[in-house]
Amino acid sequence: MQTINLDELKLKLDQIEIRASEDCKTNLNLKNAHQIKAKYLGNKSEISEFKVYMKDLKPEDKPALGKLINEAQSRIETIFNSRNDELKQEEIAAKLEAEKIDISLPNGRRTLGKIHPLNDVTKDVVGIFQRLGFKLVDGPELENTYYNFTALNTGEDHPARDEQDTFYTSLSPEILLRSHTSSIQIRAMEKLKPPFRIIGHGRVYRNEEVNARKMPFFHQLEIMLIDENINFGHMKWFLNEFLKEFFGKSVNTRLRPDYFPFTEPSAELDAECVFCEGKGCNTCGGRGWLELMGCGMVDPNVLEMAKIDSKKYSGFAAGLGLERFTMLKHKISDIRTLFNGDQRLYKS
Repeated sequence: MQTINLDELKLKLDQIEIRASEDCKTNLNLKNAHQIKAKYLGNKSEISEFKVYMKDLKPEDKPALGKLINEAQSRIETIFNSRNDELKQEEIAAKLEAEKIDISLPNGRRTLGKIHPLNDVTKDVVGIFQRLGFKLVDGPELENTYYNFTALNTGEDHPARDEQDTFYTSLSPEILLRSHTSSIQIRAMEKLKPPFRIIGHGRVYRNEEVNARKMPFFHQLEIMLIDENINFGHMKWFLNEFLKEFFGKSVNTRLRPDYFPFTEPSAELDAECVFCEGKGCNTCGGRGWLELMGCGMVDPNVLEMAKIDSKKYSGFAAGLGLERFTMLKHKISDIRTLFNGDQRLYKS
């Protein structure tokens, strides 16, 4: 029986381990990983064949050979797994690099949005009055009672001041959410010297029941012209010119007597229904007329409170609901549609 030297076997194992390490570093890839692993760690690998030497070893050397084989297999497996994991990570990194996009660049697709009908109508109305020489002014939504009521000739006992109609805040009994955009006019009157033509628009708040025609918030636009010798005829001409341009044709109008604290005399301006031309339809409720805005000559008390000489100057004021004009232009029957995100609004 030929005796095998344990040191010689250890040297052969070291050589196999060196070849395996070199093979893993230079030749291993994700496609041949199975073959490389089988070559050095499989049932028919060189290391597995070392077990045939057991029968030729001295009995006291057999445990030592078994230990050497196990240690060599463990080191080769560690080398293989480490390199194989590196290759997998490199493959993932390459895929990510290939799929990487610069999110700051345009994506090549442009989805054009559409302006909300209410904004579109507001822009149209403002543009018409600006072409008629009116200047756009602004004011705060959080207002005080002076500008919202007192300066507009609204008495202390007027029902509009009641908490059931007006949204007061917890900041102060004098601070409220404006109930009309007429307060914008007062603030502008204090700063401007006559003659002037102004418009102001924005959101207003009232304690209204929510239904197809009313909301607790909506948008108004105010018109005011102050100059010498202004009369009702001037007001009617300006408002008729506005309606003609807005609806794209001449519109028959009428003025009905009404009451507003800040104008005297006051009126409601109705227009012949532009949809049925006065014959009566669902839009006008069969009456043939549409209520469009309140208007009137500015009360002398209002002029005086703004330190404008009411004996020298006169003027008119009018206020319209922008939702009403939006509903007319786009044939929308329910005001709530303007605020509930209905996508059909953007298809018209």
